[in-house]
Amino acid sequence: MPTVLRIGNLRFHFYSDELSEPAHIHVANPDGECKFWLVPVRLASNHGVKPHDLRRIEILVFANRSLLNQAYEKFDGR
Repeated sequence: MPTVLRIGNLRFHFYSDELSEPAHIHVANPDGECKFWLVPVRLASNHGVKPHDLRRIEILVFANRSLLNQAYEKFDGR
């Protein structure tokens, strides 16, 4: 599970067994983990992340989407 980015207590990462899914990023914080699709950016799932943290994460995914897309493509090998 390669970590792509760390911002504060947030860890942006991928799981290697999910390459059949569209481009996405997992984000973990002390409360849980969520997943965002990258194109278009939208919440895919949430497990314990509080709503105000989800909004902050969404903003960060938008702000870093180019880096996250490039990292996903490199990781996926497409």
